[in-house]
Parts: sequence; structure tokens; C-alpha cells
Amino acid sequence: MYMAEFKLRYGEMKWYVRRIVEADSFDKAKELAEHYVKAINKGEVIWELSDIFEVNKPLTITEELVEKLEKA
Repeated sequence: MYMAEFKLRYGEMKWYVRRIVEADSFDKAKELAEHYVKAINKGEVIWELSDIFEVNKPLTITEELVEKLEKA
């Protein structure tokens, strides 16, 4: 499983979103994410692929994660 990070731009504002990409390899995940950007760039918000990385499980907010962050 992979996670794609996208940079979104609207006027002078910008922010980042992440999406899970189901793919068998990094190259396939990148290809799918690039096609996603092309398909979704039809409005005023501009999407750019920022990064792709492998994840073992989706980013889930759990009690364990919150405790770990509070201790940091």
C-alpha cells in the first residue's frame, strides 16, 4: 500500500492532502497518482503530485498514536 501526497493550490492559498494508493509497486502507485492528478485537475483548485511513500497501514488516529505524540 502506498500513500500519495498532493499539493493543492487555489489562488494564493495552498495546502496538502494525502490519499491511499492501492498498487503492487512504487512505479504503479506513482503512475496511478499522476493519472489521478490529470483527471481531477478540471476546476479552479490545482493539484500537484508532491510525494509517494510506502505505508504498512493507513494513517489512523488511535489512542496509541495520540499518547506517543503527547510524549514527544
